[in-house]
Amino acid sequence: SMCAKQELCEAEKASLICSLLRQSPPGEFGQVVRDLSALVQDDKLVRREAAHVGACHNKNNFTPIQINRRTVLLTHYNDLGGNRFFDPQDKFSFEFDHLRGVTSKPQLHGVMLDEGELWREALHKGLKAYVSCHFPVGNCCVFKKSLGKRQMFVACIEAHQYQPSNHWNSLWKSDWTFALTPFTTQVTGIFLLQIHYFKDANLHVTVSKSVNETLNVIDQSQFATDFVKFLKAEDTNFHIAILENIQSLSEDIWGKNLRRKLPVTRTFMNWNKLLNDQHLNTNVSNTEVPP
Repeated sequence: SMCAKQELCEAEKASLICSLLRQSPPGEFGQVVRDLSALVQDDKLVRREAAHVGACHNKNNFTPIQINRRTVLLTHYNDLGGNRFFDPQDKFSFEFDHLRGVTSKPQLHGVMLDEGELWREALHKGLKAYVSCHFPVGNCCVFKKSLGKRQMFVACIEAHQYQPSNHWNSLWKSDWTFALTPFTTQVTGIFLLQIHYFKDANLHVTVSKSVNETLNVIDQSQFATDFVKFLKAEDTNFHIAILENIQSLSEDIWGKNLRRKLPVTRTFMNWNKLLNDQHLNTNVSNTEVPP
């Protein structure tokens, strides 16, 4: 029937909207929502799908928000369900509207001040000092989870540069997971770097890497120090590898494979000037080309 066909079309439309929203680069979700609303001409449908996908987008990207003059990361690790999140430092929870980007309904979130919480606070203090020193604009949180009798910790780092007026956005994030076990613990780290450049091109770069290391566990101070030292070494390795790969990409891929086989002058061709010169019957062949 016509009704069933219309419903199917709306379901297909919703699926397509979700697919496009899920591809939103970091820092561009709101713009994608506005663009889709203009294209689809169904603001209600777009906002309905965006509310759900926006929650995943924010948690996946460790989106930082300001509340009570403190920065809290939105992650899967402090998600209480129902769009509520908790701040492990100030020990309270709040509701977050992923479409409007506003917080509401804060309330106390009781946390037992046990040994695990003291370890978490020591790790947070060490991590915050490191991030403040080594990232131009970085944020971090340390979360504690109980799996049976085991205390699990996840340290999250987020640093972004969103510069749409300069046609690029980028996000660097990492998370580090380990259990509080006697003598030694296995730390697993996952890096993700995303870059979107969209001036005269549409270039997406995504780089990910995972690392594992066994660290000694003696006391809070020693472990926090060794943990931060390990993070610093891995951050540096990842940073150097990215720079080397980008250099290689620039020289090899852009230089040889993606461009036409033309002489490399390493200059920007001023086509407007060239066309004007031709229009004025200037002898373009005698124009000096920089080396």
